[in-house]
Amino acid sequence: MGAVQGTPAPGHLEEMLEGRNVSHQYASRSQLVLDNVSLRVRRGEFVSLVGSSGCGKTTFLSVLCGTIKPSRGSVLVNGRDVTGVPSTGRGTVFQSDRLFPWRTALKNVTFPLELAGESSKAARQKAVEVLKLVGLGQHIDAYPSELSGGMRQRVNVARALVVEPDFLLMDEPFASLDAQTREVMQVELLRILGSTSAGVVFVTHQIDEALLLSDRVVVVVANPGRIATQITVPFERPRDRGIKRSPEFQALSDDIWKQIEGDVLRATESDADA
Repeated sequence: MGAVQGTPAPGHLEEMLEGRNVSHQYASRSQLVLDNVSLRVRRGEFVSLVGSSGCGKTTFLSVLCGTIKPSRGSVLVNGRDVTGVPSTGRGTVFQSDRLFPWRTALKNVTFPLELAGESSKAARQKAVEVLKLVGLGQHIDAYPSELSGGMRQRVNVARALVVEPDFLLMDEPFASLDAQTREVMQVELLRILGSTSAGVVFVTHQIDEALLLSDRVVVVVANPGRIATQITVPFERPRDRGIKRSPEFQALSDDIWKQIEGDVLRATESDADA
C-alpha cells in the first residue's frame, strides 16, 4: 500500500476498470434504468457518481462489481471482459456496514481472507495491519455492538481493503452516519486511500462530498440513467474540509446542482405522490 491516492502506482498506468455501453432494465419496470452508460476509471483514480435518487447510480455500481448482469454492455478490467463475475479485484463498501455481529472487528476483516484460503496467521497479520491503517488498532477485539457507527464503517472499509483490491466500489458509505461523523469520515477516507493504489468509484448524493474526495465527478441524470457530464476536480491534494468554503468549490458545487436540480425535484414530487 504505497502509492499516493489520485495517481496511478508505478507499473499500473494502464490498469483500468471500464463499464462499456451499459444498459439495464429490471423485469418489473417498463423503462430502462441505464441507457448506454460508459465509464473508464484508472487504478489510483477517485471517481464519484452524483445524481438524484433513482437515476441509476447504484445499479451501475452493482454492474461494475458484478452483482448485476446488465441487459446490454459489459464490464472490463484491463481490457478483459468480467461481466457478472464478482472478484477480490473489486472490493465493495455499502451504506450499511453488513458486519457479522458475532465476530470481532478482527474476525470480520479476516473473513474474506478465510474464504480465499489464507492461513489464519497470515489473515490475522493482514487484518491487524489494515485495522491499524483505518485507526482501529486498539479495537481489534471489539464486537460491532461495542463500536460507534463511524467505527463500524471503518471496519467495513478495512474488510474491503484487506484483499488489496485494484478497485474499491463504494455505495453511499457514509449516508447512515450523523453529519459530524460523516465530515470526519470523509477526511479519514482521504487519509486511508492515500496509503493504497486502489481506484475508487464512489456513489453519493452529496455534491460537496464528491468534490472534496474526487479526482473526477460524473453527473448522472435520470429517466433513463445516463452520464450528462464529467468534471475534473481542479483542487490539489492533499485536501481538507476547509476547501469547501472556497469560492471555486462553491461555484463547482452550484454548477453540478443546476444539472441535477430538475431530476431531484421530480424525484421529490414522485415520492410525495406515492
